[in-house]
Amino acid sequence: MATNRRARHDYAIADVVEAGLVLTGTEVKSLRAGRATLTEGYGQITDGEAWLYGVHIPEYALGTWTNHQPRRVRKLLLHRNEIDKLARSTAEGGFTLIPLSLYFSGGKAKIELALARGKRTYDKRHELARRDAQREVDRALRRRR
Repeated sequence: MATNRRARHDYAIADVVEAGLVLTGTEVKSLRAGRATLTEGYGQITDGEAWLYGVHIPEYALGTWTNHQPRRVRKLLLHRNEIDKLARSTAEGGFTLIPLSLYFSGGKAKIELALARGKRTYDKRHELARRDAQREVDRALRRRR
């Protein structure tokens, strides 16, 4: 439904967790229409609960006065041990929770969260150079065959 393509470029991903979302009716209808933006989103653990900030789900076009706020804070549904593990990792320093993808699984909205550490600019350049070199090696091997 929605993916954060920049996340794998901007962050080094250490762990991935699937979480449920607490949504209103118009949010679900808007998501089923395939409209959501994850690029500015992030997760946070506060008071033993997981929350999702900055994810933009536009208002439902046919909604009435019951329509939702596009950038409201949404609660994440995780098991207690997962929340504790993520809280320890983010408190440790350098790690943050980044949404990778938003999808429906069994009729329920799920979000894939990554425990990630930000990459520096030279790390990004190094990764691009490595990928280009690997692509050239693969082309040369295909030509030899």
